[in-house]
Amino acid sequence: MTIITTTTTTTTTDPNDNIIILGCGIIGLSTAYYLYLSPTNTNPITLIDPSPELFSSASGFAGGFLAKDWFSPSLTPLGALSFNEHARLAAENNGRENWGYTPSTCISYIQHHDGSKQQKRGDDWLRSGTSRVNAAPVEAEHDEARRPGWLKKKEGDKVEVISEEGTTAQVDPLRLCQWLLGEVMKRGGKVLQPAKATGLLRDDLTGEVKGVKVRDLKDGSERVVKGNRVVITAGVWTPKVFRTLFPQAKVGMRVGSLAGHSIVVRTPIWDTREGEEECHAVFTTHEKNFCPEMFSRLGGGGEVYFAGLNDSTLEVQDPEKGKARPLDEQRGLLREAVGDIIKGGDGGLEVVREGLCFRPVTEWGAPIVSQITGEDLGISVGDGGVWVAAGHGPWGIAMSLGTGVVMADLVEGKETRVDVRGLGYHGPNTHPVVVHTI
Repeated sequence: MTIITTTTTTTTTDPNDNIIILGCGIIGLSTAYYLYLSPTNTNPITLIDPSPELFSSASGFAGGFLAKDWFSPSLTPLGALSFNEHARLAAENNGRENWGYTPSTCISYIQHHDGSKQQKRGDDWLRSGTSRVNAAPVEAEHDEARRPGWLKKKEGDKVEVISEEGTTAQVDPLRLCQWLLGEVMKRGGKVLQPAKATGLLRDDLTGEVKGVKVRDLKDGSERVVKGNRVVITAGVWTPKVFRTLFPQAKVGMRVGSLAGHSIVVRTPIWDTREGEEECHAVFTTHEKNFCPEMFSRLGGGGEVYFAGLNDSTLEVQDPEKGKARPLDEQRGLLREAVGDIIKGGDGGLEVVREGLCFRPVTEWGAPIVSQITGEDLGISVGDGGVWVAAGHGPWGIAMSLGTGVVMADLVEGKETRVDVRGLGYHGPNTHPVVVHTI
């Protein structure tokens, strides 16, 4: 078992009293990071992840687009908290250099395919059920001047600026995850990987949770990580992890998958504004009936992330198998769309990487950020507890830091910085969905 740790630790309590986080993606790392920042937390933290390569799904392959106020009402407070925390963290830790944090300009690119078809807005898909429903384009008279230099111009098309100054930004998720991992390790955090949680250690008399049983996925050896506070941040695999640990639970975690293909290309044509690189988020439509989204990134030598080809029916790959391989048909379609929309210059476009990731979603469109009651777990948690943070959909990176702040509050039993009572595991209603077991 690979145990990532350091010799420096800030903990002063029993090393067996771990806060155990299952899932080492951006939500799990953010939770660990903010727990270590808390002056009242003295507990060691152990993260457990089954993947042979960290950040090989959504945390490493997402677009990294950040928005302050593009959310449904139940998510608005968490969205604003997270956006502000992204800005603060970047300002204090050179985020521009370390993980490509920068404000961005958002563009709706409206393509005119032919005279018989009604033009569609590039951001139509973003508007349903969010604050974008009635949002009007801003700076309309200057829109054409803000067109990204790498975006092809076709007769009859137009662009609209759809973001207000200071309300959208961009990061490279992989580099942000790597930075968070380094910060957690500096503070004494441990990562067991590739390793799998296989069950609970429980008190013989009271039945209370005392730890998590873990299997090394390299050599098959078993060990126990002791601790009575368990946080599940396993993305699309959250239901499986939850059911493995709590087979007697009266409820289930209703988290599904929205698979997404992506491609990153490098173009020699780049944008500058006032002498510095300018980044854009571009939302459009394509004649092959999908909605491309593009994000130009700092520090990549002219890199543009291109995605929008999503599938809710694609089978989720076991994380133990590592990176999912993009499907050939989808790869071809993305490459075709990239060539239609992005300028390549004389040297053409260089493909940097292609990816397939599985984003966790809920049927009601809001994530689960909640403690699970002992009654619903079907066991006693004593002085400890069980929490779940999953189902952020396309907003996982945007919501990550705010979710980490809130989860740290919940685990420590504090009042949360923003109200997340609407983000429970029962969905948008107050009645739990009961899981019937035989």
